Amino acid sequence: MKVLLDIKDNKASSLLEVLNGLPYVKVKPISGEKALLIEEIKEAVENMKQVREGKQKGRSARELLDEL
Repeated sequence: MKVLLDIKDNKASSLLEVLNGLPYVKVKPISGEKALLIEEIKEAVENMKQVREGKQKGRSARELLDEL
């Protein structure tokens, strides 16, 4: 299982120390930009689910291209 944690900078080192001490946990820090990208992708997937369920209106490809 993979988990993304958002930890305050002043608390991160102590938590990372604990996690690194567990033999069954692998710790791999990621950059802020990568974390933001992951959050944006998750939001996009959620929006797509809502469009498919009819809870949100989608845009046509033409509308998207016109916006660019």
